[in-house]
Amino acid sequence: MIHNLLFSPGPTEIIIILLVILLLFGGRKIPELMRGLGKGMKEFKNAQKEDDQDDRPSETKPAGEKKE
Repeated sequence: MIHNLLFSPGPTEIIIILLVILLLFGGRKIPELMRGLGKGMKEFKNAQKEDDQDDRPSETKPAGEKKE
């Protein structure tokens, strides 16, 4: 129980963290950072989907795909 109380940030801590990020990067850089983070997450998900499709047995792959 003490472990949860020590490491769970409350609303005050979250506001302080956001203010520090704003001071470090400035208001104009934050949208660029979030856009880059979003693109990175999207690419990661697409790569996972492609990897999952490559792991399928050859009988279930669509006709146009070749097994490597």
